[in-house]
Amino acid sequence: QAQLVESGGGLVQPGGSLRLSCTSTAITLDYYAIAWHRQAPGKEREAVSCNSRNERTLYYSDSVKDRFTIVRDNAKNTVYLDMSGLRPEDTGVYYCAAVHGNWCTSPYNYWGQGTQVTVSS
Repeated sequence: QAQLVESGGGLVQPGGSLRLSCTSTAITLDYYAIAWHRQAPGKEREAVSCNSRNERTLYYSDSVKDRFTIVRDNAKNTVYLDMSGLRPEDTGVYYCAAVHGNWCTSPYNYWGQGTQVTVSS
C-alpha cells in the first residue's frame, strides 16, 4: 500500500500551469520533510524542490526556480507543487517523497507512485 499518493498530472501546453498534490492517509506529512522529484524519459531522477519540516527552508533546482512553488497545507495533510511557465523539458514522472527529519536527505522513508506531466503543443 502506497504511503504517499500524487495527483494532478496531465497534458499541458508550453507556458501552461499545473498543480500537483501529494497526500497520505497513512502518515502525517507535517512530521516529515517533503521533496518533489522528477524523472524524464531516458534520464536519472532529479530533485526539483524541498519543503523542510518546519517550512523555514525551501529548495528549488535551478531549472525550476521562479516557476515552481512548493506549498504545505497541514490541515489537508497535503503538499502541493504549483508549476507555471511549463516547458517541454519539464515533461516527466513527478514523485513526492518524505523523510522523517528536518531536511530532504536520502534515504527517504516513503515514495509515491508518481504522476505523469507532459508539456507539449
